[in-house]
Amino acid sequence: MLINTSDYEKKANCALPRFVFDYLRGGAEDEQTLRLNIQDLAKVRLMPNCLAGNAHIDLSVELFGERWSAPFAVAPIGLCGLVRPRGDAMLARAAARARIPHILSTASNTLIEDLHEADAPALQWLQLYVLSDRLFAERLLKRAKAARFGALVLTVDVPVSGARERDARNAFRLPFRVTPSLALDVLRRPGWLSRLARGGSPQFVNLVPEGKAGDAQAQAALLAREMDRTLDWSSLQWVRKHWDGPLLLKGILHPKDAQRALSQGVDAIVVSNHGGRQFDGAPSSISALPGVIDAVEGRKPVLVDGGFRRGTDVLKALALGAHGVLLGRAPVYGLAADGEQGVDAVLAMLRQELERAAALLGVTAMGDVGRNHLAPAEWLP
Repeated sequence: MLINTSDYEKKANCALPRFVFDYLRGGAEDEQTLRLNIQDLAKVRLMPNCLAGNAHIDLSVELFGERWSAPFAVAPIGLCGLVRPRGDAMLARAAARARIPHILSTASNTLIEDLHEADAPALQWLQLYVLSDRLFAERLLKRAKAARFGALVLTVDVPVSGARERDARNAFRLPFRVTPSLALDVLRRPGWLSRLARGGSPQFVNLVPEGKAGDAQAQAALLAREMDRTLDWSSLQWVRKHWDGPLLLKGILHPKDAQRALSQGVDAIVVSNHGGRQFDGAPSSISALPGVIDAVEGRKPVLVDGGFRRGTDVLKALALGAHGVLLGRAPVYGLAADGEQGVDAVLAMLRQELERAAALLGVTAMGDVGRNHLAPAEWLP
């Protein structure tokens, strides 16, 4: 029986080869930050109010003039095509049905133009990595604008790729290099192998001019080793030349960075440590959130990701001042376990958990949740 995110994680583990599951589940180096994301969320305690008269609860929130049905969105996840062929499109359709944003990764395996099937283009966002050749980014922005994407999420915490030791131990790279251990790993998951054989090996199709098929090895090299390390605060002016819609910076942890982002005209901030996949030694996202919230002083929306697995986790972020949460691994566990229906199920499950938790907390709308609902904790301000 699948009744929570952990159940879907276990089923995903059974459905995927080890190297794919480790890519999805793993973090950088010793995975300390990965664990902190979950451990620190567990330390936050919420103080309920009784007799609140909340027979009707409104879970919706509004951002950039668009109403979301719940205060969470599907975070950008690279290589979804390795989990399921056309996995990005499945996530996008499920998010559209749930009326929440879906953020397409630069490292996606589905063309930007193929996501027109989503009926809410304003809730389709693009996440951007800036490679050493900025022409790639400029082309992506032009295409996303033509497709009427609603916002741009610029990831700023990847000057180099983090050391993901699970991937190194599994000798995971693109294109696949078949080794005896990899062959045995794959043969143990015939369902996954059959889907991959029908759908083809995933490629970073949006990194090729005009979205044409290209050399997967060259694309992997671009993504893993050729980030633009000259990117700095002044580069935001270059981004604005090519994107005039809402701009979010993802990867902010330091309050001073949040203040500087606002001074540069950024429209929103995403507090994030990249799911523990980049710098192993960074604080958890939830522990960094209060400092960023205080620095921003309500001037711009603040979102957060990292370790969110329950509806109560979402309420904790809102109580600390976040406007919403990005969900990364949770919907992809659903994708791995049961395809598009699995994503629908995970999003519906989290919505039900959130509604129940809101009723128990004693609130009728997400805007009612605040720091007055926090029980004391040592590390909170």
